[in-house]
Amino acid sequence: MRSWRDESSTAHSEAFSEAFSEECDPVTAVTDTGKTGGKTGPENGEASALRSAERGAVETLRQGLRLSPEFRRGIAGTLALAVLATLGKVVVPVAVQQVIDRGLGQGAPDVPFIRDAVVLCAVAVALTAVCGYLMNVRLYRSTESGLATLRGKGFRHVHDLSVLTQNSERRGGLVSRVTGDVDQISAFMQWGGLMVIVSVGQLLVATVLMAVYSWQLTLLVWACFLPVMLALPRFQRLVARAYTRVRERAGDVLAAVSESVVGSGVIRAYGSEDRTAERIDRAVDGMRAAQTRAQKIVGFTFPTTELVASAAVALVVVAGVELGVAGSITAGRLIAFLFLITLFVSPLQTATEVLNEAQNAIAGWRRILGVLDTPADVADPENGATLPRGPITVRFEGVGFAYPGGPPVLHEVSAEIAPRTRVAVVGETGSGKTTFAKLLTRLMDPTSGRITVDGVDLREVGFASLRERIVMVPQDGFLFDSTLAGNIRFGRPSATDEEITRALTELGLADWLDGLPAGLDTPVGQRGESLSAGERQLVALARAYLADPDLLLLDEATSAVDPATEVRLARALDGVTRGRTAVSIAHRLSTAEAADEILVFEHGRIVQRGPHAVLAAQPGVYADLYASWTTATTVR
Repeated sequence: MRSWRDESSTAHSEAFSEAFSEECDPVTAVTDTGKTGGKTGPENGEASALRSAERGAVETLRQGLRLSPEFRRGIAGTLALAVLATLGKVVVPVAVQQVIDRGLGQGAPDVPFIRDAVVLCAVAVALTAVCGYLMNVRLYRSTESGLATLRGKGFRHVHDLSVLTQNSERRGGLVSRVTGDVDQISAFMQWGGLMVIVSVGQLLVATVLMAVYSWQLTLLVWACFLPVMLALPRFQRLVARAYTRVRERAGDVLAAVSESVVGSGVIRAYGSEDRTAERIDRAVDGMRAAQTRAQKIVGFTFPTTELVASAAVALVVVAGVELGVAGSITAGRLIAFLFLITLFVSPLQTATEVLNEAQNAIAGWRRILGVLDTPADVADPENGATLPRGPITVRFEGVGFAYPGGPPVLHEVSAEIAPRTRVAVVGETGSGKTTFAKLLTRLMDPTSGRITVDGVDLREVGFASLRERIVMVPQDGFLFDSTLAGNIRFGRPSATDEEITRALTELGLADWLDGLPAGLDTPVGQRGESLSAGERQLVALARAYLADPDLLLLDEATSAVDPATEVRLARALDGVTRGRTAVSIAHRLSTAEAADEILVFEHGRIVQRGPHAVLAAQPGVYADLYASWTTATTVR
């Protein structure tokens, strides 16, 4: 039987997943404006969750089962096995009744009858065990298949959501929905669901057989337990609220612990160890208090059920003796009836836990459905256009963009990026540069105007064709926990080691590759932590180069590289960008100096455009930026 410790363990695992998944999230948040007003998606995650919470339990289960039809496959056979397993539980009471009334009630013991009854009972118990085993195997198989489908759909839909939508809630929350919440469903389907089937069947079979033996005693038992049954739903709600508080406090503990581990350097630097310890202590004390309150509530149910069961047995014994004296019941039937009371009480003792598992499962289903119900606002168009490979022309036509709940970030941006040109996008922080890049790669869609690629609206281009033609190298260059070759090959999965080596050589990185301990087989570690920040950027550039796009978008991909490496990469990037369109979000204006054209952003508008020599010579935003950058570079 599961206990409150299982509930607490589940709470810990969920909060741990959320706390650390947030820290390890590979998706870059939208930071161009610095402010999102807490609402960065077309529909805030909280609003979606509230809408899902309004869905009734029955409707939630119905929709959940529709999403995972594997749950229903073979259910008839599983139920048949459950019925046989339940019926087998009354074999022993019936055998006891028959042995006492027939085998021992005729004066001299009827040994052959007793022997046959014992053998039949043993065979029935063995068959019951086999039925129970087969029922569990079938239930687990169908459940795991259904949960795999649910997880797969959840993960795929999370990836289909735009960056804007993903930023509407903590990424750890999205991860927990398709991990911890699915585990809650699993716990119910594999334990609670089984207990529901067996318990309901056990109650019915025990009640029917008790009524066969004595309807008077059956009414007496039901009179004892009916108040408990009526109180169970309210009691279960109290338990659910108590463990909700436990899960919240567990989240506080793990959030405090995770932040103290991840931010240990900052904590030591500012001598904040005592304050951090106090925060953790407060979180631990809060969790301890919540667990204590929950345990007090849960601890009440078992003594109550035991007390009612003891009272029912005592009343049955007294009333049964009186009925026996009156000749209304035999000794064997009375003893068998007492056995059946045990079968009757057992489901009631687990009912609270089963109901709690059911509520947790329904809550988990609601959260999963909340993800699946969230529309993919940047969706792969059905029958999307496929663009031929070759020189690419991009046009921004009156493009405007605003984050939900916030002011406009881009205003009527119109620009043309000609084929085989190198364009630098510059501007102060919050001017709209990164938003411009995300719209160009269709990580988000404009709220007004349109963006075309070779005359085709970006929203009408199939993702496969779009990702093949346009590749973005983000500023942080996320790496996976694999080898160097595995991360570079992410740009083109079919690439051989020879092709990867040739790409690094063409980028001028052959000497760097030769200096690595295992060459292409060098492990990069989680998030590339075995490499320096500059080396991670080299890998990200090589990955994009290997993908061979028609338009390469660099979000200042050399920003984390040391000066010597930057010079080497500048020469390599000149070859990489030759013959293709290249757009660079330039934080270092040395990148802008080499561009064919510069787009200067200020307050979400393009205020200047032209080559470096022209813009640097005329008064304006770019000349001020360039002067500041030149001064800072000279001082260093």
